[in-house]
Amino acid sequence: MELTQGTVNDLLAQLGPGDGYTYLPNDLNLQDLTHLLDSRYGAPRTLVLDGFTDPTVDESRGGALLVPFEDRAVTIRAWAYGNQWVGTGTARAPEGDERSVLVVAHREVPELLAVAPDKDEDVDWMERLRRITGWAQPAQRPDVDWAEVESRLGTALPSDYKRMVETFGKGAFDGYLDLNQEPWTDLREDGLLIWAGTEHEDLYSWRADGDEPDRWPVVVRSFDGEDVPFDCTAAEFVCRILIDPQHPFTMAGYFDTHWFMNYRESG
Repeated sequence: MELTQGTVNDLLAQLGPGDGYTYLPNDLNLQDLTHLLDSRYGAPRTLVLDGFTDPTVDESRGGALLVPFEDRAVTIRAWAYGNQWVGTGTARAPEGDERSVLVVAHREVPELLAVAPDKDEDVDWMERLRRITGWAQPAQRPDVDWAEVESRLGTALPSDYKRMVETFGKGAFDGYLDLNQEPWTDLREDGLLIWAGTEHEDLYSWRADGDEPDRWPVVVRSFDGEDVPFDCTAAEFVCRILIDPQHPFTMAGYFDTHWFMNYRESG
């Protein structure tokens, strides 16, 4: 069976929007399917390996994908995508033979925070970002040596940015906004440090003025070289572009729910 992203679309469409699973044709290459899902959703979480289920698996980590197989799952990997879990791997069929499977399940995400709070509200923007993305995984990079990074860069860095990197790790919001694991210095001559970017070649930076990084404004260097300033922190900026349809760089029109695509396997 030849596998393309179109084939994957057809297989998922057969399962429908709710919970479902299917045993795959014997001539389908499971490794190729996994690679296609990787390219679409990012690195998966391993739920079951060689018949042993990760003891941390629960509803927030894709546990619903295992329900159809009871104790018959052999190897299952899972991807979070908006309000859906997608999984593939192998499981023993009722007759006892091991078969490749594709499975989907509903993913509970927090109620979308439709309106960003007013500027004068006291908001923990990182906690808000967790809620918007439905992030329930443990911190991905809790041991970053920020002292070394800041020494090498010659400057302290905003605390909310450091929390973002520690919490989410390497990946992209909505599979679109890539979070740099340390700031890029490509625009340093312009007084800018780049903390994120998009496939449309927009660069999200700070105007690194003064010795109070938590007060640095965000500056978007657009693909045409224009600089657009925003009086907010990096975490607030991400929250607002995810949920505010009026924001000039909004992503709210593209997705009904929001998530963080992690590029590293965490299971």
